[in-house]
Amino acid sequence: MAVFPSSPRWSWLWLGLAALALLAALGLARRSAQPADPHLPASPSRSAVASAMPARPEDRLKGVNWVGADSVASQDLEPLVRAHVNWIAQTPFGWQAGAASPEIRMHTGAGSRHYWGESDRGLVRTAQQARQRGIHTLLKPHLWLRGPGGTWPGDISMTNEADWQTWFAAYTTFIVHYAELAEANGMEALCIGTELEKTVGHETEWRALIGRVRQVYHGPLTYAANWSGEFEQVKFWDALDYIGVQAYFPLSTSERPAKAALLKAWREPLARIASVQKRYGKPVLFTEAGYKTTPDAAIQPWVWPDRNALPATPDETTQRVCYEAMFETFWPQPWFRGIFIWKWYPGLQLNGPAHRHLDFTPQHKPAEQVMAQWYGR
Repeated sequence: MAVFPSSPRWSWLWLGLAALALLAALGLARRSAQPADPHLPASPSRSAVASAMPARPEDRLKGVNWVGADSVASQDLEPLVRAHVNWIAQTPFGWQAGAASPEIRMHTGAGSRHYWGESDRGLVRTAQQARQRGIHTLLKPHLWLRGPGGTWPGDISMTNEADWQTWFAAYTTFIVHYAELAEANGMEALCIGTELEKTVGHETEWRALIGRVRQVYHGPLTYAANWSGEFEQVKFWDALDYIGVQAYFPLSTSERPAKAALLKAWREPLARIASVQKRYGKPVLFTEAGYKTTPDAAIQPWVWPDRNALPATPDETTQRVCYEAMFETFWPQPWFRGIFIWKWYPGLQLNGPAHRHLDFTPQHKPAEQVMAQWYGR
């Protein structure tokens, strides 16, 4: 119990101070009770995204790259729940006629040659269904090259400055469309580009694009830089929330490597990634990582299996060992925030098509159990 001085003047002063303290406490409680921004993810939080401190289990992005299909149902997401997945990456496409073409076409609706799951309507519906199961969405638009000059987005390069400006204007329109879609529908994170290796030297243009995106989207941002050195070339990591890496590092020169050899091979990429992380102070995210179900999975992890060579015998052991080495190397790192496994087919059955069994998916294979064990820790 408080005892006040006997003087009336001091009594009123002490009462006033007590009243002010009470009002301040009530105000603090009221501010603490304010609802969160509905467009920001419950996990990871803004502060968790910006921090390079050790992540709490609930802050980890335990993800898969989701393959857009012609529909989505709640039961398609149940295997993800069982595997402790809490994020999916959805991938709509823009289309370029060639690597030196500055125009970008968008197909935001479903058509005869485009999956419903890659349309605006499909992206939104899939995110809604995922959210109902406690799964967040990283919206991750890609570019698809159709014509001369290469087929990989990393080949995109203009021949003159005017075309570069036209390309960046078109690409900004493309990304801002998906930023607005993500904001309007509460998608929890956005990737502003994937493997656009020859464009990242245009730092001024990228920073302008990021500023434009920040005006319309208020969740965390990343960029998906290729393993081959692009992630070390990017100069605008400070303007983003995550350092995103497409983690297809070659780890072996022989088939069926032992886990000890893979763990040793990871040391050099780990040091390179840690150096970039230290320079910018941002957490690292593997926006893609995965391995084929083949004996040579660790030699060139980015190469798709040769479907013309079917039937071939899957090598689930090599895929599993590659998963184990990756998780054992990176999951304990305090600055590492998570992985989006490449890739996951909704509704894939145990006895699905043969090419899917050689494919990157861990579904119905020992690699899925490895992923689930690490995601469930």
